[in-house]
Amino acid sequence: MSHSTVPRSSAEASTPVKTPAAPDGAPGSREERGSGKRNLRLRFRRDRALILMTLPAVLLVLVFNYLPILGNVVAFQDYDPYISDNGIISILNSPFVGMENFQRIFEDSAFWNAVENTLVLFFVQLVLFFPIPVLLALLINSVVRPRIRAVAQAVLYLPHFFSWVLVIAVFQQMFGGAGMLSQLLRQNGYDGLNIMTNPDTFPFLLTAQSVWKDAGWGIIVFLAALASVPQDHYEAAAMDGAGRWRRMWHVTLPALRPVIALLLVLRVGDALTVGFEQILLQRDGVGPGAGEVLDTFVWWNGVRNQDFGYAAAAGLVKGVVSIGLVLAANKVAHLMGEQGVYKK
Repeated sequence: MSHSTVPRSSAEASTPVKTPAAPDGAPGSREERGSGKRNLRLRFRRDRALILMTLPAVLLVLVFNYLPILGNVVAFQDYDPYISDNGIISILNSPFVGMENFQRIFEDSAFWNAVENTLVLFFVQLVLFFPIPVLLALLINSVVRPRIRAVAQAVLYLPHFFSWVLVIAVFQQMFGGAGMLSQLLRQNGYDGLNIMTNPDTFPFLLTAQSVWKDAGWGIIVFLAALASVPQDHYEAAAMDGAGRWRRMWHVTLPALRPVIALLLVLRVGDALTVGFEQILLQRDGVGPGAGEVLDTFVWWNGVRNQDFGYAAAAGLVKGVVSIGLVLAANKVAHLMGEQGVYKK
């Protein structure tokens, strides 16, 4: 019998032949790459309807959100839009001034006044406005009758559809110099009161307007979070002897905590955007000393004064600071054990 026909032992026959493992980071085999491409094609074929549905939204985001970022180059130019009817040619032919616009910004007292007003308004709204949708959502959720709950939610949500012009007109009729409050005070022998033109109370006036207009919009998010809380959690807490306030503290608020953290991170990132249209309509009534914020500062210098490079530099500074605030707030959310805008 030749050597090639000698049978191997059962242990030898059953031992698989091991191939050396590929080093870390090395590309997979040709079969694995081909399998990955096939899986990608299968997933695309399976989800092509959803991809086609989202494609218009992606195109809108690209055209109106990402392509305009390229226009930030005018912050480093003495941009003149009247060089040509074509905006791209105007950008290419405008003189480059480097960091001159940014130097002007940091030396401008009006810019720092706008920053101060923006931060004051943000902190006032964060303290007085942000908790109100949470409290209203808890109040509506505690109502037993569904019809009363639906009516209350509709009444609170309705002002969200009003324009800022209408909201300010309503407040002018109520709290202006010739408003109902002033007339009532004069009829009783007191001096009239014009809250609409008082610089000291202007941040509180803006916050009250925002609460009346947009508190109902915030309620929807928190009510959706409350609807996802399993009822057996409340039943278990009730069986353990927890009253209504205990159930709210130990069951309801922990369920709202991730949503509150997410919205708080987004609100901090939006700290330098405190309502352009709302403030622009009332800026002249209180004066730029109290009514100028970063958005109106950019508009006034860019559109009214035609200083486009200077206004673009101010807007770019605002955007960079806002990104830093989002990252910092999201880091705080991670330290608190919440996901925030994105995971670690």
